[in-house]
Amino acid sequence: VQLVESGGGRVQSGGSLRLSCAASGFTFSNYLMRWYRQAPGKEREFVAHISHSGGVTNYANSVKGRFIISRDNVKNTVYLQMNSLKLEDTAVYYCHALFLGGDDYWGQGTQVTVSS
Repeated sequence: VQLVESGGGRVQSGGSLRLSCAASGFTFSNYLMRWYRQAPGKEREFVAHISHSGGVTNYANSVKGRFIISRDNVKNTVYLQMNSLKLEDTAVYYCHALFLGGDDYWGQGTQVTVSS
């Protein structure tokens, strides 16, 4: 089982980044997918959620209206489009796969740094 995030980097405040998380080793379409982030010295926090088919999404209030989560069940990939980035969005971003009532998996994380 693998979840491999990519797309992180350094961007100026107000800019955009698109994160990807490629899944392998499990039936991707059976899993809810989420993005979390962890800033230095802080606990890991929820960012966004997407249902199995992609029809239902939820966001943390801090990113609502700026971030968009999506998934491609053919490519076994979940995405996080991040727009209007702020300094406080700086964190390591992790993708998470959850099988309801069963197991879950985490990626290794990708660093996003927003500079002024």
